[in-house]
Amino acid sequence: QVQLVESGGGLVQAGGSLRLSCAASGRTFSMYTMGWFRQAPGKERELLAAISRSSRTTYYADTVKGRFTISRDNAENTGFLQMSSLKPEDTAVYYCAAALAGRGLNVTGMYEYWGQGTQVTVSS
Repeated sequence: QVQLVESGGGLVQAGGSLRLSCAASGRTFSMYTMGWFRQAPGKERELLAAISRSSRTTYYADTVKGRFTISRDNAENTGFLQMSSLKPEDTAVYYCAAALAGRGLNVTGMYEYWGQGTQVTVSS
């Protein structure tokens, strides 16, 4: 299996930016599709973005398209989520997730390995 640890969360004003990191250890990170999820209080966990093993294809939810950018550096076993133009409704716990196998990028059930989450709070 792969172990995932998120970092980079914190408090930011509306309109600001944060960069989240996902450090992977264990099995080779390049073997996994990677996704970023978030969960706000009282809401379901939602898939925000995903990236293929080779970085050649990406997926973005409509709510973050044009504001968030997903990337990965397989040589460093690290994934990233660059978040810009943040809004108060972006406040949530953000999770990195990985899938060893699956079809497509936005099949939520294929993500089986999860980090512990990092809190992002956007003030108005």
